[in-house]
Amino acid sequence: MTTVLLTGFEPFGGDPANPSGEAVHLVASRWNGPEVLITDVLPVTFAGAAARLRELIAEHRPDVVIAVGLAGGRAAVGVERVAVNLIDARIPDNDGDQPVDVPSVAGAPAARFATLPAKEIARRIAEAGIPAEVSYSAGTFVCNHVFFTALEAAASTTRAGFIHVPWSAEHAPSADAAALPLRKIVEALELAVRASLDVAEDAAVPAGTLH
Repeated sequence: MTTVLLTGFEPFGGDPANPSGEAVHLVASRWNGPEVLITDVLPVTFAGAAARLRELIAEHRPDVVIAVGLAGGRAAVGVERVAVNLIDARIPDNDGDQPVDVPSVAGAPAARFATLPAKEIARRIAEAGIPAEVSYSAGTFVCNHVFFTALEAAASTTRAGFIHVPWSAEHAPSADAAALPLRKIVEALELAVRASLDVAEDAAVPAGTLH
């Protein structure tokens, strides 16, 4: 049976909510297969998130891994294409740890590319009327750390990637903050899962940036 692992994050940095975790719970509640969907909400800690993700991958041996995190300030769903092997924490994680200039995985390559069809995922989300883009930086905080860990931990038969979502309109920190309705974030993740399952090779279309 084909298995998908979909993870979000708990709130962090004093925020009352995290739309990535909320959306993952809602995707699970609506899922009707036929594939098996495993979901989990990871702690926003460097040690805890990576350890939990590795446990989930080892236990369930998923065919697809999609980790999801919040990118407050972004207006579009960002389908990440590159994970860098670097932790450079601007703020402490939820355990109070703030590593600077250390690798996510010692001895691993400097960067890895997502093995999900990032361009096709972004295209399908945009075609559904939801702002979406291919992103080339997942930052250097816990999100990127989990992204890199997923690519390192995944078996050769497992495809892995990361998606950043904006604030949900229901829990945005201010009225003028860039946000999407939570239902749209949920729809975007459902489209991402389906594209990851259905598409073997990514779309050969331009999705690069000039800066």
